[in-house]
Amino acid sequence: MKFATAPIRRLSSLGIGLAVGATALMGAPGAAAAAPPEGAYWHSRALMTTTHAWRFGSRSDPYSLVQRRVAEYWNAPDGRMWIGFRELGTLPKSAADKKAWRRDGSPSKWSESIDGKTVKLSTEPAKGSVTPVRDENSFRLAGQRLTYDEVQRLPVDPNILKDWLRRAGKVSRVPDGALDGWVTSSLPEILHSIPASKEVRAAAYQALLTMPGVRAGGNAKDTLGRSGAAVLIERTSKGKSGTSSAKIRLVVDTGTMVLLSRDQTVTHNGKTLGGKTHNQTLVEVGWTNSQPAVPALP
Repeated sequence: MKFATAPIRRLSSLGIGLAVGATALMGAPGAAAAAPPEGAYWHSRALMTTTHAWRFGSRSDPYSLVQRRVAEYWNAPDGRMWIGFRELGTLPKSAADKKAWRRDGSPSKWSESIDGKTVKLSTEPAKGSVTPVRDENSFRLAGQRLTYDEVQRLPVDPNILKDWLRRAGKVSRVPDGALDGWVTSSLPEILHSIPASKEVRAAAYQALLTMPGVRAGGNAKDTLGRSGAAVLIERTSKGKSGTSSAKIRLVVDTGTMVLLSRDQTVTHNGKTLGGKTHNQTLVEVGWTNSQPAVPALP
């Protein structure tokens, strides 16, 4: 997770209003009084697999590798944040890649790709780390810094929530033509990254299904076999070098209104881009009293 170094301006500073203020200005009822935290930290644990951007082995017998990582995030109600990270080891991507890897001598470490790119990869898990985020004292959503109470009072009406996010985009100087994409990218964050109420998460899920390029995908299971509702997002852009597209598949637990997984496949002129194609599985999302620590191995 990377944060912008420039100060983020708050909606209220420009007279637009945050959460309750924005809702009141539009003549709709606000959310209920902010519920107290149910634990010491809002916590998420995510397993991630990413197809490496480069190929390995030999030019005559190349293979692809998948990097596996675990990342954990802890947010205290006062906004303080800790990030835990651990490499879980790199493995061949497919059965065919595994055969080519064996023909390459089954290496356990890689320092260079076929094209001579320097890398540092290993099949063994790393020790990992946990680090406080310096000077963090807020929750972040759509370019805005929010307090815990402001998160609790985000709009519970899907249309008002979309309008709030569009206003946040304008504060962040997002071009008008890109606002729909901004809103579509921001809504899934409400399903796991901030301690929003279940009612707000439900509004985010409902709002997401109304966005351009988004459709319901029926019942689905994530990589852990958990059942949920699929949400399919597709974006296409054309430039001087050709056509790029991103296909994203979310699986949402509609009982708890929590994101279970996110799969993304990015192509350019029909060719899959390895470094931008990945899977993220949210193993845990919710309140915890456990202290921040180096992520445990799965």
